[in-house]
Amino acid sequence: MSETATLALTKQLIAEASVTPEDKNCQAILIERLQKIGFEIEKLDFNDTQNIWARRGISAPLLCFAGHTDVVPSGPEEKWTSPPFEPTERDGKLYGRGAADMKTSIAAFVTACERFIALHPDHPGSIALLITSDEEGDAHDGTTKVVDVLKARGETIDYCIVGEPTAVNRLGDTIKNGRRGSLSGNLTVKGKQGHIAYPHLALNPVHTFAPALAELTATEWDGGNAYFPPTGFQISNIQGGTGATNVIPGSLNVKFNFRFSTESTDSGLKQRVHQILDKHGLDYDLQWSLSGQPFLTEAGELTKVAQAAIAQVCGVEAELSTSGGTSDGRFIKAIARELIELGPVNASIHQIDEHIDLAAVPELSAVYQEMMRRLLV
Repeated sequence: MSETATLALTKQLIAEASVTPEDKNCQAILIERLQKIGFEIEKLDFNDTQNIWARRGISAPLLCFAGHTDVVPSGPEEKWTSPPFEPTERDGKLYGRGAADMKTSIAAFVTACERFIALHPDHPGSIALLITSDEEGDAHDGTTKVVDVLKARGETIDYCIVGEPTAVNRLGDTIKNGRRGSLSGNLTVKGKQGHIAYPHLALNPVHTFAPALAELTATEWDGGNAYFPPTGFQISNIQGGTGATNVIPGSLNVKFNFRFSTESTDSGLKQRVHQILDKHGLDYDLQWSLSGQPFLTEAGELTKVAQAAIAQVCGVEAELSTSGGTSDGRFIKAIARELIELGPVNASIHQIDEHIDLAAVPELSAVYQEMMRRLLV
């Protein structure tokens, strides 16, 4: 299997305009390749989402590669230097929607497996791929549903590598060994609308909320730990008033978010917010939405193997990080003993002219193959 195989498969996948939750033909392409090297394919589709669980072998340990075939919309196509779904090589880079997030990683999964199995057809342990078409969207019918199926029948994963783009400056410089949780609140503070010249006949919710806002923003929710920064509270939207300059608003809407570490729990954060609001005597309604719990893989076998493989292939010393948003790792960690995210440079993801360095394409596949060798042989 030549190094150009990963690039060729990446281009084939980019050419499929698989805007979330569409898969187009991506998983069919993967299934054909994987069946040829002995993977059993299980299609686990839910509503408009296509998922596959592909496994080779029945013994432990189980090494799983996880990723998504869906991509975010391209945005205005006329702003792209080359069409977003026509993979294009230019100035040492490969351009196209999904080049970095994350069709190169998926191609690298497959070609790494092809080379590894050719060298070790009777390898110990098992290899699996968990692929969804619903990661960039609502993520209701993708990886979380597949994990539910696997959990119900008692399947567990020893090592999981999620192919999300994690690098900062060059392939291999950063491995994600955890992610913060995400808890959002939709708060409505109730007041009484009135004429601004007669404030004694009204109740301004902006004014009543202001002291609580000051306390919420000044509160230290936790101190973080060796892997996570302190939990952060941020307001994303605040809205009140009719637009008129002489009307006291009758209500105030505030949307906020916690990105929280393993030092806090969603229930604990909720309780503390309610205590602050109640202390200030507010009349309010608060709706909560939890989109992901924090998860962590402490430095151990999987992180050690990843760092060694990156050093060997890329000549880079990889750092562990828990920064960034959420990923499907938050679902998989429920059945995975150790889990990391390892993929391309993330600087251009979701942007116009998304791209990846051409040199990183075969390198990523080689890193995955070396990790398989170290974990399974």
